[in-house]
Amino acid sequence: MILENCRQEWYDAENRVAVTMVDVKAAAQALARGHLSGPASAYFLSKAVAAVALLGGECSEDDETVILQMKCKGPLGGFNVECTSSGTLRGYTEKKILDEFDGAGRYDEKKIVGERQIQVTRSKPGKIISQGISNSLDGYLAGSLQRKACIYLEASVNDEVEILEARGIMVEAMPDSQWLVSTGTAAIHEEIKKGKGGVLAVSPRKILDKIALSGAELKKSTPLSFACRCSPERAVALLKSMSEEELKSLPEKLDITCHMCGRVFTVSTRV
Repeated sequence: MILENCRQEWYDAENRVAVTMVDVKAAAQALARGHLSGPASAYFLSKAVAAVALLGGECSEDDETVILQMKCKGPLGGFNVECTSSGTLRGYTEKKILDEFDGAGRYDEKKIVGERQIQVTRSKPGKIISQGISNSLDGYLAGSLQRKACIYLEASVNDEVEILEARGIMVEAMPDSQWLVSTGTAAIHEEIKKGKGGVLAVSPRKILDKIALSGAELKKSTPLSFACRCSPERAVALLKSMSEEELKSLPEKLDITCHMCGRVFTVSTRV
């Protein structure tokens, strides 16, 4: 079983543990290119997209969306990423180029991100289903959702901003499970903590073996891909919301950039 540009949901019935794995390499690459991101920004964008793809597995309705936002005091500034119920992904980092860190190979999260706050919002058109705030994804799972779960993320980006890896895993013990998440995932935790590369860049079965859940069975697989709802029509609609006086102050042609994907639309302001 290959994990490539998809979300796989596994379940170990004996231990009552659910494992969700994602690979978002193609979507992360498309977004990094669209935003002209440098290596450091692309690295954190890749991990953020993997994170929201994991959370997107919670979507239960066709038009539902999960948005993961982070604000931080480090030079990255934060990010805003989104996953729809159909598995489409988009998003951006506040800063696209981090000259001090680009090309460093390994990126110090404490220096680039620093103190942070994340917000997770599940919504559908016109309605917020749930919202939670924390300083970490694990904190969100435990505090806002009261769930025994943890998330691990891994990314690799070269100096040419080629995404070599963008993966994530979420392990959750059901309420009546005796399986200890912190103990069961200790091997992955220690390897990622030490900066060992490619911990998640293996087959799903090898990951399950590593966390002693070899009996888990694949329950669902969802394709994941980049897609954005922006369009020339939406760009024109934005201009139509402006007053006639405001429009006259603009040049006849205007470039409008979608902040979620980096796509640029050249439109006439004489609408």
